[in-house]
Amino acid sequence: MSYHIVVDSCGELTERMKRDGHFESVPLEIFVDDYHIVDDESFDQADFLRRVAESPNCPKSTCPSPERYMTAYSCSAERVYAVTLSARLSGSYNSAELGKSLYLEEKGEKKIHVFDSRSASIGETLIAMKIQECEEAGMEFEQVVRTVEAYIEEQDTFFVLETLETLRKNGRLSNLKAFVASTLNIKPVMGATPEGEICQLGQSRGMGKALDKMISIMLEKVQNCEEKILAISHCNNPRRARMVAEKIGSLAHFKDIFVVDTAGISSLYASDGGIIMVV
Repeated sequence: MSYHIVVDSCGELTERMKRDGHFESVPLEIFVDDYHIVDDESFDQADFLRRVAESPNCPKSTCPSPERYMTAYSCSAERVYAVTLSARLSGSYNSAELGKSLYLEEKGEKKIHVFDSRSASIGETLIAMKIQECEEAGMEFEQVVRTVEAYIEEQDTFFVLETLETLRKNGRLSNLKAFVASTLNIKPVMGATPEGEICQLGQSRGMGKALDKMISIMLEKVQNCEEKILAISHCNNPRRARMVAEKIGSLAHFKDIFVVDTAGISSLYASDGGIIMVV
């Protein structure tokens, strides 16, 4: 039976996934003042970061419409899976679910399941990869759903950003204590709760020490590394991402480690220089 995997554009598709006909990215949209950006293959990260730096206002984003998801579900595949940004951070999950309801109402029965990643960025990427692994192993639809939901339960997200201003201004840090130590170059190490909200895991002075702290926290938390894939995304800092990957590779043996550049929505929240890890 054929399958199709829809990922909202907060999830970065690897080059292999872009070439694989089983995957489709559904774009969110970004506004920097009056300038409109579609988060698809046309996204220009350098231009976006320049516009953000020049603007006194915080960029905004909008999730895909239910109709856009419905269009993605209207493919010829018999089984369709959608992976969205955490429902605690975006309306993308609710939009994908509504798109599913519209499809079933207007076009009839089809096996469609929407996964709340409870993560973002490469967390979504890893979930999409897990779906394909299950499909290629010949699992039934319901077994794929159970296996992937269990995988999401075990997934861990970690990140260190140069600045948390965009997250703060957009209300994504509602449960986080305000930081008053920015002038002291304190960099918080962040993560995600099991429900998909942002939380603080630690902090260090300076980016280098914060990255080391993030690696240390991750290695303490993650078990059976050799059975897992570690994904790293970076916003406009491949050297920093490679350094993190190499350091982790020297300390633990993962099944695989891969690095991607952030797409539009992840670039919005990670800001210039941010590093995200998911395992």
